[in-house]
Amino acid sequence: MEINLKEVKSRSEYSTFIHLPAKFHKNHPQWIPPIWMDEKAFFDPKKNKSFAHCDTILLLAYRDKEPVGRIMGIIHNSYNQLKNEKNGRFGFLECYNDPEVAHALLYAIEKWAFQKGMTRMIGPYGFSDKDPQGFLIEGFEHLALIASSCNHPYMIQLVENEGYSKEIDCLVYRLPVEFELPEAHQRIFERVQRNNSLKMIEFTSRKQLKPWVIPILELMNECFVDIYGFIALDDQEKKVFANRYLPVIDPRFVKLITKNNEPVAFFIALPNFSTGLQKSRGYLLPVGIFHIMRSMKRTKQLDMMLGGVKSVHQGLGLEVLMGLKMIESAKKAGFEQIEAHLVLETNYKMLAELQKLNAIPHKRFRVFQKTL
Repeated sequence: MEINLKEVKSRSEYSTFIHLPAKFHKNHPQWIPPIWMDEKAFFDPKKNKSFAHCDTILLLAYRDKEPVGRIMGIIHNSYNQLKNEKNGRFGFLECYNDPEVAHALLYAIEKWAFQKGMTRMIGPYGFSDKDPQGFLIEGFEHLALIASSCNHPYMIQLVENEGYSKEIDCLVYRLPVEFELPEAHQRIFERVQRNNSLKMIEFTSRKQLKPWVIPILELMNECFVDIYGFIALDDQEKKVFANRYLPVIDPRFVKLITKNNEPVAFFIALPNFSTGLQKSRGYLLPVGIFHIMRSMKRTKQLDMMLGGVKSVHQGLGLEVLMGLKMIESAKKAGFEQIEAHLVLETNYKMLAELQKLNAIPHKRFRVFQKTL
């Protein structure tokens, strides 16, 4: 049957676009749903300020009035200007193993981007590196994490069939909490602790943490400036980001180093709640939030979400100090492993540190590219 594409405009079409992945992943045991209320806000230009910097288009594919695929096109104008690029992005591509549907969706986005002067496509990619990025290409047997991609293996072949090739990979490592600390790391740990100009701050309550959230996000903007695909949060986005994640952050797993009362390094981790999110089916109410909170209490895995060190303080071992403090907190709370979330394959320093700690490669995600 003929494939028809329709640009998402109406409220019902937005609802179809947002919830369509649940259809394709109905029998996918590793998939976790997003929190649907967050997805609704994410795709709402009135609530997601990222739309203000971008040209966007949302498309649905239909066969005989049945939705069979979706895709989003993004042209991040401010990022393109910053990096002197003419890149379009495709993201949130979902469909069955149907080359005709994948071709129709990708071709439409490529044509749209080309007409707007773009010379290259990358994806899957959202507004920034804080959105799910890349297709999973290794580690399909493992349960997905919140805010990370989870795709069927066939998606890789579908995009490669359309002429896409590797742009860059991101890696995920797992680190057992019980391990023998290398002697070199022990010396670094002791040296940094003796540095009286630096102060290690740990938290026991959200009340203690709350005043530091915005300063930490400002430090993130500074630390991530050279990371692939990163665009800094503006003041409004910082507030939204803080309000969105503060309620689920466990203060015990936020580590902060300051100098003269100014943040210079931070690590943030969350107890894994993927199984709780599966049980909630993506709905917080009426009982979904209890499934999520229960899974956070029962899990044995801690997920690293964000971390950075100010450039002038890199190479001093601050990440070692924070990492070991995080491991201490994880041990005390009964965790057995830590999952390091999305490290670029070009971040050689971080990869070397993980390998020194005998961390195990766990998943690999790939962002693809195509010249138009």
